[in-house]
Parts: sequence; C-alpha cells; structure tokens
Amino acid sequence: MKSDEFAFFNQQLAAMLRDGIPLEGALQRLCAEMQASELKQELQFLQESLSRGTPLAEAVRARRLPELYQYLLEVGAAIGNLPGVLTLVADYYQRKHNLWTRLKGLMVYPAMVLCASFILSCFLSYVLNTLLWPNLASITMGEVPPGLKVMMWLSPVVLGVVTAAVLVSLATPVLRRALRWRMPAFRESSLSEVASALALLLRAGVPLDHSLALVERLEEKSRAGDELAEWRRQLAAGRGKFADFAQPGRAFPPLFVWIIAQSGDDLAAGFQKTAEIYQSRAGYRRELLLYSALPCSVLALGFMIIVQVQPVFATLVQFMNMIGDTGG
Repeated sequence: MKSDEFAFFNQQLAAMLRDGIPLEGALQRLCAEMQASELKQELQFLQESLSRGTPLAEAVRARRLPELYQYLLEVGAAIGNLPGVLTLVADYYQRKHNLWTRLKGLMVYPAMVLCASFILSCFLSYVLNTLLWPNLASITMGEVPPGLKVMMWLSPVVLGVVTAAVLVSLATPVLRRALRWRMPAFRESSLSEVASALALLLRAGVPLDHSLALVERLEEKSRAGDELAEWRRQLAAGRGKFADFAQPGRAFPPLFVWIIAQSGDDLAAGFQKTAEIYQSRAGYRRELLLYSALPCSVLALGFMIIVQVQPVFATLVQFMNMIGDTGG
C-alpha cells in the first residue's frame, strides 16, 4: 500500500461522505476509478460486506487493512464523525509519505556508490589477476610478496561483505525495524510518526490508554514498543500526568517527553507539536547526511581503489629499483 495513494483515497472518501453519499456507495465509486491492486481488492470486499448489511466494525476486521486504519474507522463510526476522522487519517498518511520518501532518497547515493565500488573492485581484481599477475610473476622470477595477492582481493571481499550486510538489513523486517530506531534521521522520523499517530488517535476521541496500546502493537518487537508498554503499566498504576508515567528511555529521549508534558491536559496538541518538531529535525538530519554522505562515499571509493592497486605498483617499482641497482 502506498501512503500517498491511501491518503488521497481517504480525502475523496471523506468528501463524498460529507456530500451525503452512503459509505458503501462511495467505496464503490472510488474503487471503480482505482487501478488493480491489493488495496482495491480489500476495499471492494469491504464495500460488498457493507452492501450485505454487515456492521462496519465487523466488516473492517475481516479485511487486511492497516490496524490503525481499522481502529479509526470503528471510532469514527461510533462517534458519528467518520468524515472528520477520515480527514485526519488522510493528513497522517500524507505526512508519513512525504517524510519517508525524503528519507528513502537519502539512501540512494550511498547505495549507488557502494554497488559501483563493489563492481569496480571486482573488475580491477579480475584484470590484475588475469592480465598483470602472470606477467608480474615472470618479470620478478617468482619473487612476488606472499601478501600481495591477499591485498588484491581484500577490497572486493570487504565491499562484498558490506553490500551483503546492507541488503540483509533492508530485507529483514526485524533488522530494518531495529535500524529505524538507531540511525540518525530515521530515528527522528520514527519519533515523529509515533507522535503523529498518537495525536491522530486522541483527536479522534480514543482514550489515552487505548491509543498507547494500539501504537504499542504497531511498534511491537522494537525498543519503542517496549517503552510504550511500560508507559501503559505506569498509567494503569494511577500515574495520570504524562510526565509521571512517560519516562525517557532509549527510544524516546527527554526532549520528546518534555515537549508533550508542557502541553498539560491537551495531550493531542502536545503530540502534534512534537510530531512537527521531530519532522523538522528529521529533515535537517537528512540534509546533513545527504551533503556529507556523498563526498565521504566518493573518498571511500578512491581509498579502496588505491588499497587494491598500490601493492602491485609498489612491487613493480621495487623490482625496477633492484634491476637498476644490479645494472649499476
């Protein structure tokens, strides 16, 4: 599911509901204009269930839609303000799309340089091993340093290991989730996303305990999920003020807690302000990394090439000096 398409869909759905179009009719009209996708299929099944008279809460739970979205649809229907809740949902997914699109763009340059470095290093190793190495061995009459060949293959091996590690990290959900809460810019964006989700739930009328529980499920198997669970336990123990039950930790820094605590009883506004602040911080970190990662990547590529080629030329120079000394 693409967040921008989902945001646009909910904007259109909210507008149709405000115009008095029934939910099942609005879903049918919007699905007719969508391209074939898994999201369209799930929404069509939802529309068919509603047309058969299935209650919205039951119909939504049977579909493979985001858990946050399912819960908010139920809340919107329960409080009689489904268009308003859908508008909040659309804003949330649009901000999420904008933020993560910029962060994904941050990874393009380092990934391109890493792949180019690995390919170039393998090519140089092939050229040195197949063309230069036999001639070097014959010129030096077999007196080639034993560690020379190791140095020739050191760069492609190291780059191959790094490339494989990056690909495994991106392909494994557990590692990807862990890195999301540790890497600069990505951590700030994750904090912004959590704060935005909690602000969305509270503005929709969801109690604080239920809001924390839902976001905890969304962040399960991460350090943020563990800390949110502790917040809920402290809240259930009778600590009603945010500053009392929300203690800073490895996921949520003191600034995050302090900004929300300053909002007093209006926690929805506090979470929203925190989301905006950390979104700005993520943008700043992203720009900083973008303008520093590319030059550093190019320098690293040049260093790898020098490390790979230098021993061969050093051996040639040493042998030529030996010939010159012998001839003199």
